[in-house]
Amino acid sequence: QVQLVESGGGLVQAGGSLRLSCAVSGRTFTGYAMGWFRQAPGKEREFVGAISWNGGSTEYGDAVKGRFTISRDTAKKTMYLQMNSLKPEDTAVYHCAAASRGMTGSYYPAYDYWGQGTQVTVSS
Repeated sequence: QVQLVESGGGLVQAGGSLRLSCAVSGRTFTGYAMGWFRQAPGKEREFVGAISWNGGSTEYGDAVKGRFTISRDTAKKTMYLQMNSLKPEDTAVYHCAAASRGMTGSYYPAYDYWGQGTQVTVSS
């Protein structure tokens, strides 16, 4: 089993920055591709970005390209989402996810494990 716990969410003004963390416990962290998704009230789940098991490859959703950066620290078993130039439309609950079968990008059914999410609110 793999457990994922997100942290770092909060309230920030438009144009500000936040860094989310996703701590992994349970089975080995290596070998799992990781991803971030978000969901705002009344909207469908949206792909934010993903990172390969070794951090060598990343992929981002169109809405966040150039503003958000995903990274991972194998020693700390943690994935990060650095969010810059935040906009009110970035307001959502952000979830991290892990995929045992490799880089799956935006295809969320392929992710095996999900965290409970952390709220990000961007005020205008």
